[in-house]
Amino acid sequence: MAKHKTKFACQQCGYETPKWMGRCPGCGQWNTLVEERQAAASGPVQAKSRVSMKQKPAQPITQVVQVDEPRSDTGIRELNRVLGGGLVPGSLILVGGDPGIGKSTLLLQASHRLAKKGLPVLYVSGEESVEQTRLRAGRLNALDERLLVAAETDLDSVEALVQNEKPKLLVIDSIQTIYHPEVTSAPGSVAQVRECTGRLMRIAKGMGIAVIIVGHVTKEGAIAGPRMLEHMVDCVLYFEGERHHTYRVLRAVKNRFGSTNEIGLFEMRDVGLTEVENPSEMFLSERPSGVAGSAVTASMEGTRPVLIELQALVAPTSFATPKRMASGLDHHRVTMIMAVLEKRLGLFLQNQDAYVNVVGGVRLDEPAVDLAVAISLASSFRDSPTQPKDVFIGEVGLTGEVRGVTRLEQRVAEAANMGFKRAVLPLKNQRGWNPPKNLDILWVETVEEALEAALGG
Repeated sequence: MAKHKTKFACQQCGYETPKWMGRCPGCGQWNTLVEERQAAASGPVQAKSRVSMKQKPAQPITQVVQVDEPRSDTGIRELNRVLGGGLVPGSLILVGGDPGIGKSTLLLQASHRLAKKGLPVLYVSGEESVEQTRLRAGRLNALDERLLVAAETDLDSVEALVQNEKPKLLVIDSIQTIYHPEVTSAPGSVAQVRECTGRLMRIAKGMGIAVIIVGHVTKEGAIAGPRMLEHMVDCVLYFEGERHHTYRVLRAVKNRFGSTNEIGLFEMRDVGLTEVENPSEMFLSERPSGVAGSAVTASMEGTRPVLIELQALVAPTSFATPKRMASGLDHHRVTMIMAVLEKRLGLFLQNQDAYVNVVGGVRLDEPAVDLAVAISLASSFRDSPTQPKDVFIGEVGLTGEVRGVTRLEQRVAEAANMGFKRAVLPLKNQRGWNPPKNLDILWVETVEEALEAALGG
């Protein structure tokens, strides 16, 4: 009897080697190489199938018939916004997030609403039995005859179900539990995830079915499995938020059919996830008044402006190296702004611990929030609160100047609609538009001018 050949594959990057090594040469991670059985080659059979397969000729792109397939409305506006308008037939979507964040809840609710519209949906759970899925659907009030559920982990069985039922949407929860019978490695390994995703992609493209797969995340926050998994799919969504808080953020990091700048906001309740109609009101609902270290800014999340509160705490330290911590912001950006405050404005922060937090668990990565960060730090350092109806927008440069930002009109209009009375804005954005009449505009050129206006010098 012939001996089966084995290989060692990295569970992080997919690197393969004939012998075991403690450290992967591909990604540099330790103890990630796992032994797998190598499939026997079948060269003559594969060659024969390639010859007999009908090959479509290449054609000029101008002669390709354009087909405009309508998107399927998921019934959840925030999910439609992130997807770019709805589900595209034949698309493969990957949804990742921390355990217990609400991925299965969101997908079960979306499946139910699609089923209510008359579209057959197949929900395959590899982690729960059909009885457990029925129990969760009853709690979410997500019961419909056209919503089909199955507890399967064999990919052949899943494909047979798809062939028999012919759904318009297939949900796989999760890809780490599905296994390919011809791959000898364990479910969740690099080889299994890669092969299963590739086969699901062929099912989606060949049958025109929208397929959504759930992916687990590693302790670093990345989707488990090889990085190429994200390159294979059409859309990658991350479900973010703190498990002990009620608000959730759905963010697209890759989307072949829409923008990657859109976010969807949800609130977790006992009946499931509910959409947040007014994000600005949500983020400012618990803002304290008359407390130093708080400032409000307007951030663009895709096409939607959102008012967000920034909080800073500056306290003396007895250690030689003070702490610099940021939650929801780039740590290096906050350190740079503190250096500008110390060098250009004379604030002595060398012996001060600094903590900056974005309220609500949102992550901000645009420079337009720099001015609000600087104002909140200076407000906490001087123990002088800002005016509760002031909003600060602008990018801070290393020389202490306040630089212009994009799409200022939408930001200021959102602040006016939320009842703010004054906006501190960059002087570079003064030309070319008319500000709202119910909002006082203060144009500033430097951080020093903005600080004098916000805290009285």
